[in-house]
Amino acid sequence: MTITEKILAAHAARPRVTPGESIWVDVDILMTHDVCGPPTIDIFKREFGEDARVWDPNKLVVMPDHYIFTANHHANRNVRLLRTFATEQALPHFYDVGTPRYKGVCHVALAEEGFNRPGSLLIGTDSHTCTSGAFGMFSTGVGNTDAALIMGTGKIWLRVPQTMRFIFDGALPPYLMAKDLILAVIGDIGCDGATYRAMEFDGDAVYALSMQERMTLTNMAIEAGGKNGVIAPDAVTLDYLRTRTDAPFEVVYSDADARYYSEHRYDVSTMEPVVAKPHRPDNRASVVEVAGTRLDRAYVGSCTGGKLEDFIAAASVLKGQEVVIDTYIVPATTEIGQALHTTDLDGMSLHDIFENAGCLMGQASCGACLGGPKDTFGRNMAQEVVISTTNRNFPGRMGSKQASVFLASPLTVAASALAGVIADPRTVLV
Repeated sequence: MTITEKILAAHAARPRVTPGESIWVDVDILMTHDVCGPPTIDIFKREFGEDARVWDPNKLVVMPDHYIFTANHHANRNVRLLRTFATEQALPHFYDVGTPRYKGVCHVALAEEGFNRPGSLLIGTDSHTCTSGAFGMFSTGVGNTDAALIMGTGKIWLRVPQTMRFIFDGALPPYLMAKDLILAVIGDIGCDGATYRAMEFDGDAVYALSMQERMTLTNMAIEAGGKNGVIAPDAVTLDYLRTRTDAPFEVVYSDADARYYSEHRYDVSTMEPVVAKPHRPDNRASVVEVAGTRLDRAYVGSCTGGKLEDFIAAASVLKGQEVVIDTYIVPATTEIGQALHTTDLDGMSLHDIFENAGCLMGQASCGACLGGPKDTFGRNMAQEVVISTTNRNFPGRMGSKQASVFLASPLTVAASALAGVIADPRTVLV
């Protein structure tokens, strides 16, 4: 069996499962946030009763992160509803905005708080919940009704997905990042090329990546239609976990004779920086092909591009330089936001590098990645052209339906912010 099949079999209390089977599985963690949490709670109370208790308070994680630093009364009401529910249910894992417990973007915060554990099964009310698969676990997003069922029973009905395997061979050149790898894959197979399939990532180049970079690969599995993304654990995974959790877990690997739906192999030494052109993540082009395209804004942030390593990469390009377009820096979590002040790059903190370069600094959150209310930091307007480290570029995704969004790695975004046009990071890296 593949790693995905083994995890699902274990959570169905079965010796084995095969792709296409529908099974009941036990859920280890259910995560929700301020966008989908309130409607999930409404359905839970409607179906299980106003006074019903969640199946296990210790397994429910609630992280407001999307529409939080705003005066919008609808968004504020959603957070209040979460706060009330967390109090009613005595939830220990409620990370309330405006308190020292506030974390930021749920997908990165789940890793920081030790909820991502090999062999486990995590469900979230967000399509990018597949991010957690970087830790050798099954994680996927579901709708509010499915989440309400889990909230009441701790179980969900799933179909076992087939697995597609993506192998990246060779040593990653310094001008490439995980974002380039996953955009190349999505460009090859399309936004529906992995529909309801697991995307398993393997190869020397993958295992040379940090945990944060691996999370970029699995995060964007959903942009190819994937049910989940997964990377088998190794020493890097276990080292990360030792600093985050002492909870037990079971490491799972695919069998040598596991059957895959398809296998795709890449030599990273022959790859080059790429972008996704408007208005689809699979509208791939090499940076060389679109170099010189005029830009109005640059954005470094989100669960995909707002991790510490993303900012180190961007800062390595921006240090001692000055951006010529509005450039937004939005850390995914408060921990990363603090690290911008304490992480040194050649004698200067990342925060100071960005400020000296003329960047606009935001608070830890989803920011403009999902558009949000009009006062959302970094939300783009009118017919602006934006280059961004985020994960989607559909019309209206960052606020305006008239805007055009290019997706790229932090290296490419930073190089472009200096030029005011899309630029190849190889022209500025030394």
